[in-house]
Amino acid sequence: LFNSVYPFYPQQSKAFVFNVATIIVIVVFLTFACTFLLIIPGIRGRARLYWTLRVLLSLFMGVVIVTVQFTGDWETGWVTANTSYKSFSHALVNADIGLHIGLAGVNVTLRGNPVNQVNETIDYNEYFSWSFDANYDHSYSEGLERGLPSPILYVAEKFTTQSPCDVHRQYRISGHYASATLWVAFCTWLISNMLFSMPVLVYGGYMLLVTGAFMIFSLLSFFSVRNTLVCPIQFGTTILHTNYGGSFWLTLAIGLLCFTAGIAVVALHYFNLELLKTFFDLHDNKVEEHQEMTEVYVNPHVMNKGL
Repeated sequence: LFNSVYPFYPQQSKAFVFNVATIIVIVVFLTFACTFLLIIPGIRGRARLYWTLRVLLSLFMGVVIVTVQFTGDWETGWVTANTSYKSFSHALVNADIGLHIGLAGVNVTLRGNPVNQVNETIDYNEYFSWSFDANYDHSYSEGLERGLPSPILYVAEKFTTQSPCDVHRQYRISGHYASATLWVAFCTWLISNMLFSMPVLVYGGYMLLVTGAFMIFSLLSFFSVRNTLVCPIQFGTTILHTNYGGSFWLTLAIGLLCFTAGIAVVALHYFNLELLKTFFDLHDNKVEEHQEMTEVYVNPHVMNKGL
């Protein structure tokens, strides 16, 4: 042993916290936000407040649209149960079993109560991907070869292609289409920002409505899994129930926010265009473009020389 660890054998995956891709996306958008905050003192007057509100709100929409692609809590469930720990062993452990379903795969978490039981540290997290470039059954077979704890293998087996539950295809297809519609929503979000930077504000509002619509379509795609027959995940007399997680509700909230912002922009365009131009800092520029020159200074020396 080296510091109580076998140095030549792979260790179990630690408990699920954050996805690395999620952290990268958040850091990128935070960099954009910090860069904007550095230049915001150069904007004068009330326009500074309007710019801050618009940019930070738009960045928040964008980071949510991209981040939920990589999160694993679209559907989650936890249960505490006394269960067998390893195959061919009668030892029982008390543990929390967690199921975290994302668009591209499933995380199964096992944490003992207490963590140290049967002379082992029970703190596992295993990820099984069902994306189109991954083989879920192969990942499950590798887990069998590594001798993962029985609760993790039992939960993961429910999502295999050979399982009688037959939920693998539904989750895989619904997750694929939900991810695709979210990427379309991200593209329409980019287009809306470009339109808001030009004097065509009403079209930016329309694109925000389209962005919200595609986000709702992604939720409907994931919601379609609920129409399938529920396969119970049972540990003794305890059943693991899943509910929609934080990513699902956050996507719904941002979709409704896009609808609200888009409707507000379109309504102001037809009922109070001056207020809309002021909010987007376009009113003053328009006035300056049409302002006539009232005084002209002519140098008499140049005029005489020209004549």
